[in-house]
Amino acid sequence: EAMSKRQRKKLLKQQQWEEQKDLRRQKRKEKRQKRKLERQSKLDSNNEGNDRKRMRKEVVPSTLRLIVDCSFDDLMVLKDVKKLHKQIQRCYAENRKAFHPVQFYLTSHGGQLKNNMNENDKGWVNWK
Repeated sequence: EAMSKRQRKKLLKQQQWEEQKDLRRQKRKEKRQKRKLERQSKLDSNNEGNDRKRMRKEVVPSTLRLIVDCSFDDLMVLKDVKKLHKQIQRCYAENRKAFHPVQFYLTSHGGQLKNNMNENDKGWVNWK
């Protein structure tokens, strides 16, 4: 069957790609293992751990208090209540990671916000 030059090139490229598939897979695996070993050696040399997971003893609590008043959730539509819930989650998560975490309080927590948090985030009770 007659094949155009372009088709032959495509077919040849495809065959080369398939033949080198195992080689590429092996290279990726070696690269992952190398990174893992580098991270492990860095962790061993630095007994305090890496930057992403620093020791809790480095944290110095702040005297500042952050209070979120949730008493206006009855005036919000459900879409806004869901956005508020996400914002509270983000604030809580970032506060936990902070070097100087503030004291974080939710007041007048009830109504739509409480129902939404109960449905979508069962662990919020443990935030205290």
